[in-house]
Amino acid sequence: MMKVSKQSSVSISSETKSQFESILSAHLPESKLVDQFQRHKRKLRISLTDRCNFKCSYCMPDHPTWLAKQDILSFEELYRFCEVMIKLGITQIRLTGGEPLMRKGLVNFIYTLNTLRPSGLQRVSMTTNAYYLEEYAVELKQAGLDDLNISLDSIDPDTFLKMTQKPLTPVLKGIEAAKAANIPIKLNCVLVYGQNHQEILSLTEWAYQNDFELRFIEYMPLDQPEHWKPEKVVVEDDIINILSPHFRIDKLERNNDPATIYTLNQRFKLGIISTISKPFCQSCDRLRLTATGELFTCLFANTGISVRHLLAKAQGKQLIATILDTVWQKKAGYIAYQAAPIRKISMHSIGG
Repeated sequence: MMKVSKQSSVSISSETKSQFESILSAHLPESKLVDQFQRHKRKLRISLTDRCNFKCSYCMPDHPTWLAKQDILSFEELYRFCEVMIKLGITQIRLTGGEPLMRKGLVNFIYTLNTLRPSGLQRVSMTTNAYYLEEYAVELKQAGLDDLNISLDSIDPDTFLKMTQKPLTPVLKGIEAAKAANIPIKLNCVLVYGQNHQEILSLTEWAYQNDFELRFIEYMPLDQPEHWKPEKVVVEDDIINILSPHFRIDKLERNNDPATIYTLNQRFKLGIISTISKPFCQSCDRLRLTATGELFTCLFANTGISVRHLLAKAQGKQLIATILDTVWQKKAGYIAYQAAPIRKISMHSIGG
């Protein structure tokens, strides 16, 4: 059985801060959004809705309760927040959920976000389960969406159904529609031992043949510790060991991407997000905004800071001050927590 490598707990000291700074200084540009470890923030992930039509155990609670419509930020409020964040140094925005395609008005919001490119926005992306993507792919491209991350935990219909409670066929049609619309695609697969670990090779071969960049994600202890167990984690080294007899594998130099990138046969990109076995917190350049307007500086943070009441234009200075202070207070990350976060908000609300 594949297990997580044991790691010692980390105490954050001045020496650790110094190490963080030395790693980052050669990679990140200056930004007003900087934390106490001198990590500059350039990427913002926005959860548009907590609603999702899938029920993946690593993300969705057993008995979810949905937010009321009035509790969710309007697109006008979201635009105002993005406008401020771009002025502070954000260059890339990723729209998440829940399932973002379940939020009415999404396409028009993407079109509106693109008006911020002269202010410094470089990229608008989205993460989706692709169930509704066939209907929206062309519109998303026309609205200015730069790329898609698509959750695909299996290409076996039975395994997929067990993991998501939904059929695979609409997802594959959505992927093909996005490809036809010329939207760059990355596939995300969360590996859970006992559920889909046996499909590492078959999914990689399928992605390789169809030229879809693939990312495997180590199963993280988010929100439901009663479900997560170390023995359910398939770690990065195990994935490479499974694939190495079948491909020439070369490891690329690490950058600010959350994934370690490998090439297969010198042409295909494979990423592995190894939060558990090899935390990459020292290069984290991401922030998250929930659908209700809470700013989270880390996926594993126990709390976020509400900024919704500050999104009126008259509160601009206080909004900026709150954002800068919140980002500065960002902790080291999973290397410091080494445990599931204790919070009311769940993964389907904070966004992946």
